[in-house]
Amino acid sequence: METLLFILVGVLGIIAIVQAVRVFEISARVKGDDENKVSDKDNRTQGLLLLLFLFFFLGAFAWMVYSWDSVILPKAASLHGADIDSLWAISMGVIIVAFLVTQPLLFGFSFLFRGSKKRRAVYMEHNNKLELFWTGVPAVVLAGLILYGLTTWSETMNPSPEDEPLVVEVYGYQFNWKARYSGTDNKLGYANVRLIEGVNQLGLDVNDVSSLDDKVTNVLHLPVDRPVMLKFRAQDVIHSAYMPHFRVQMNAVPGTETQFQFEPTMTTAEMRQDPEVVEKVKNINELRSAQGKDPYEFDYMLLCNKICGSAHYNMNMKVVVQTQEQFDKWLQEQKSFAETL
Repeated sequence: METLLFILVGVLGIIAIVQAVRVFEISARVKGDDENKVSDKDNRTQGLLLLLFLFFFLGAFAWMVYSWDSVILPKAASLHGADIDSLWAISMGVIIVAFLVTQPLLFGFSFLFRGSKKRRAVYMEHNNKLELFWTGVPAVVLAGLILYGLTTWSETMNPSPEDEPLVVEVYGYQFNWKARYSGTDNKLGYANVRLIEGVNQLGLDVNDVSSLDDKVTNVLHLPVDRPVMLKFRAQDVIHSAYMPHFRVQMNAVPGTETQFQFEPTMTTAEMRQDPEVVEKVKNINELRSAQGKDPYEFDYMLLCNKICGSAHYNMNMKVVVQTQEQFDKWLQEQKSFAETL
């Protein structure tokens, strides 16, 4: 209902502006003036309006930075996440600096050099120095950003094999996730969606010995400070496994397998005690309390970042990062695939 009201107000506002312009044109004709003739007064008015818009534009930018800073993700909880955040910070820094330089120049020049009968415009056909400056500087900056981005991407997607990673499968389907852990051999058994039947929701091959000791869970548990290799599959449509706090995102595609390796650096308990997270949770709970909802407690989440259907918004899975000892104990308590048959 609110959206409809906003649309109606916007439409009525546009109609009002059009009618006001129309009234101005008719009034000019009645007075015998040429409405297409631009006077120094018109140029001065337009210049002032552009200058006012500049202040409004910069003020809106400052307000957005101040208002939305509190909802930005906290520090990364993965080893590669720090590099991703650095790339993001440098890229945004360059963009903001360019914005704060170019916009005052754009609107400031429009005001300072507005049309006037007392001033003649200077015609300049070409200037090699200016061309070199405004072409060379952006080219060098963009080349640096691209090289830095490619280096970060390469290091993220091809981590050095220091330790054998824990292999875990993340399986997406409308509208939920499952996690599958390998047995003592650290090798996932063969699976195929054509083998899905009854309790065998992931299509594990009962004739593959490696599948029998696999463990399927509804919550993704990960050990801290240990490399994890996530292998992604999808049952029906393309899903996108997104774990924002780890700076991880990878598509889960039907008929193929994708993968991503990373190393968690903060347990769930440690993240809950981080001052920035504590403040964010406090703000969230103030809003929830005003709406009569139960308090929220921070958890890592695995979300679907593809619009995969009507219940896409609710497709998520809890992620728990814990010590190796806690993880081993939890994994031992889970039933193997063979035990569920």
